[in-house]
Amino acid sequence: MNVIIAANFLRSPKKLAFDQPKVAGIALGAIALVLATAFGLGYLARGANGAALEEIARMQAQLDQQALELTQARDEAQREVNAIAARVGELQAQANRLNALGDRLTRVGKLKDGEFNFGELPGQGGSESAEDVPSGDLLSSLDALQAQFDDSGRQLSVIEALLFDQKLESKRTPAGMPAPGYISSSYGGRNDPFGRGRAHHLGIDIDANTGDPVTAAAEGVISFSGVRNGYGNVVEIDHGNGYKTLYAHNSANLVRVGDIVRAGQQIARVGSTGRSTGSHLHFEVKLDGRQVNPRQYLEKVRG
Repeated sequence: MNVIIAANFLRSPKKLAFDQPKVAGIALGAIALVLATAFGLGYLARGANGAALEEIARMQAQLDQQALELTQARDEAQREVNAIAARVGELQAQANRLNALGDRLTRVGKLKDGEFNFGELPGQGGSESAEDVPSGDLLSSLDALQAQFDDSGRQLSVIEALLFDQKLESKRTPAGMPAPGYISSSYGGRNDPFGRGRAHHLGIDIDANTGDPVTAAAEGVISFSGVRNGYGNVVEIDHGNGYKTLYAHNSANLVRVGDIVRAGQQIARVGSTGRSTGSHLHFEVKLDGRQVNPRQYLEKVRG
């Protein structure tokens, strides 16, 4: 509007003639006011645009930061899931090993069928309410379960070793009859079969036919195979646990010194060699170098 007034005054010769200096001053002032106003509005417009751009930039920076934090949180969560999956895999493998060990110990220990069924989960229940498990508690639970598995594994391994040792000990302990037949002469004092009074019999005699198999009473190593005065053909076995067994009057020895024999393996044939009145097997047992009565071992049944 000021611009229009100033223009009208400049175009009117009449007013200029009336008071030219005054009119000129007014016109110049109006023009200056217009220019100042226009400059101020432009400045304000530029200032408003700058503030808006700064606000947009700030918001964009916040969005970028949130996106970065979200990506980092997602990566961290995935790493935790991967770690848990790996731990679960380890625990599953250990559980499988313990189950296999438990099955083997059940068989070795001759437990009743179904007493320990390692192929099924044990029954559980309860009326309590449940809630979500925090990831930190889950990892702690996995650590506790790992420790429990480790402890159980060590205990089962000890039990397995004990049972294995017992099984080995059982195999190395004399048990059962070493020849077919019946006991014709017992351990201890008896009348001498050759009519020479009383004598101490160091073993037992098993009446059997010539050629019948003589079998090892337990596992061991042949410590002697040959002829001994009065005994004829003799086989002696060292069982490695303080026990030694002797088989005498054989018609033939079938093993040599150093041979490893199993329980029940044939080592000789029944005969009547040496100081003997007829075909039979003379059987002796020594424990830690002392003669013991073999009858207690003949009545045992090997497991």
